[in-house]
Amino acid sequence: MSQLVRSGTSIGANYMEANAAQSIRDFISKAEIARKEAHETEYWLDLMQELVPNSRNTIQSLKEEVISIYRILGGMCKKSKQRLI
Repeated sequence: MSQLVRSGTSIGANYMEANAAQSIRDFISKAEIARKEAHETEYWLDLMQELVPNSRNTIQSLKEEVISIYRILGGMCKKSKQRLI
């Protein structure tokens, strides 16, 4: 449970760091870290669904949200990388 909290809160912290980036490369680096944390959070939510079956609907909603965040961050990274070309 504590690892879920750590990875989940790390998404926002790294996104805030990305917004304060000093360059596009720095932004991409921090946004990619946030994206990895979102992916890890999805993993922990998958485990939680198995461990707490009576909360499946709530956990599924959180999982859908983190997948959306993962995709948004991926799009941001992709567009930022295109700006480097």
